[in-house]
Amino acid sequence: MENRLKLPVGIENFEEIRRNQYYYIDKTKLIEQLFDSLGKVSLFTRPRRFGKTLNMSMLKSFFEIGTDPSLFDGLYISKNQDLCKQHLGQYPVVFLSLKGVEGLSFSEARRRCIQLIKREAERFYVLKDSQRLLDIDKKRYRELLEMKDQPEEVEIIMSSIKTLSDLLYKHYRKKAVILIDEYDVPLDKAFQYGYYREMLHFIRGLLGEVLKTNDSLAFAVLTGCLRVSKESIFTGLNNFKILSITDTRFDEQFGFTDTEVRTLLSDYQMKDRFAEVKEWYDGYHFGNADVYCPWDVINFVDRAKDDREAKPEAYWINTSGNDLVKRFIDKANKTTKSEIERLINGEAIEKELRLELTYEEIDQSIENLWSVLFTTGYLTQTGRPKDGAYRLIIPNREVREVFRLQINEWFKKSIFSNTERLTAFWKAFEEGDTEGVEQYLNRILSNSISVFDTKARKEEKESSYHNLLVGILTGNADWLVKSNVEAGEGFADIIVETDDPDAGIVVELKYTKNFDELKAASQKALDQIRDRRYQEYLLNDDRKNIRLYGIAFCKKRCCAISEKL
Repeated sequence: MENRLKLPVGIENFEEIRRNQYYYIDKTKLIEQLFDSLGKVSLFTRPRRFGKTLNMSMLKSFFEIGTDPSLFDGLYISKNQDLCKQHLGQYPVVFLSLKGVEGLSFSEARRRCIQLIKREAERFYVLKDSQRLLDIDKKRYRELLEMKDQPEEVEIIMSSIKTLSDLLYKHYRKKAVILIDEYDVPLDKAFQYGYYREMLHFIRGLLGEVLKTNDSLAFAVLTGCLRVSKESIFTGLNNFKILSITDTRFDEQFGFTDTEVRTLLSDYQMKDRFAEVKEWYDGYHFGNADVYCPWDVINFVDRAKDDREAKPEAYWINTSGNDLVKRFIDKANKTTKSEIERLINGEAIEKELRLELTYEEIDQSIENLWSVLFTTGYLTQTGRPKDGAYRLIIPNREVREVFRLQINEWFKKSIFSNTERLTAFWKAFEEGDTEGVEQYLNRILSNSISVFDTKARKEEKESSYHNLLVGILTGNADWLVKSNVEAGEGFADIIVETDDPDAGIVVELKYTKNFDELKAASQKALDQIRDRRYQEYLLNDDRKNIRLYGIAFCKKRCCAISEKL
């Protein structure tokens, strides 16, 4: 029978999902694993949209005093009765998600952070009249509720989370659990907008106060995307566990496994879509586990359950601007471009990675960018690291499309930025200067990152070169460029109506596997124009001055033959 449970698209609140009977893939084993290897502070680093916030919300619902135990009925953790008896609903919990702490200026971002802490303090209004708090404690609580972004309140602000944990410990007589979701987002935004040093100092002070030598702390769990250098944030913090994408512990708790995806698709009568879902959204390797991006899978199933003809599309990549890939491609030298080509073609490359970085170090070298692409999910590892080197691959079709998109944008920018060379090419093309045409196209192809010579069929490869040439020709605002035009006894690849009303150009393209076949392929293309009379399209428009081109491509070389009617 088809599952009619709603799918939790964009819902990251565990209680809401369980109370409103949304479909939930059980990740409560995380709780059990947490106690098996509990540190005073545990940091989970995973790419965005891999369930970090939902898991943190689940932890809050489990540990918080006053929670509803029925939220966990039927879930994995409910079978561990001893653990539930000891920890379910036994802690005051401070839960802060820093994903909204951003702004164009440091003051704006800091103000948002202060408001966030104030709202969390308001959840514990019981402290206002607590019989277990002294008057001075109640005064400290009122200060939290009334915090303002003023210089004289700096001390109150920096110690605010620590103060809240102290007050909760005094009231409940139980140490607090601190949950900090997306701890690195404020740093990321600060780096983008130019106030990184100020924000680093602020976050270091804020978290340092509560996480170091805090007698009111039971334990803390943090999540983030990047494993920011311990020296920059968590200096002096002992018993600090970093659980990154390379760690075998918790490897299945962020992201969906093969089994979970198969079950989900079966529940919505979509077992036949498994291969598509795997091609598009699988391929991430965390620890010893192969996982899918949950955001993608949920979004696709939600759409396809109502539209059985729906095709997989990019969901994850559309949740950000993918500036990281853009910066990477802009910085790429000849060697790096070659490595990107290999990745796009499905090959693996070996790189020694730095898994701990400060944001200031990201742009210092192309090698650091490789590391960030890995930790943020644009690349993943295949196999185990050997001699400190990771074998990196693009995880799936969706991420491959990110690279293609950014490469194409970079390519267009690099072409049209050199107007002198481009103008010379247009002139050579119009005049039948095949040497000039070849020289320009060969130079362009040589300096590009090839997304043309993939494992695709011959027709698709021809189409890639076709799109490249159309893009270059279309840049001439005085020309009307038409693609795949019905003409004569078939379809001409490209027809150009120049600004001269008596002139026009017909182009036929070919792709060949071998360099020594380029000339013959060019001639074949030219013969095809004549045999199928593509020029009639222009003749019917009373254009008599017509030039024909046969152009053949092989990898990053081309050959052009031209003649005039």
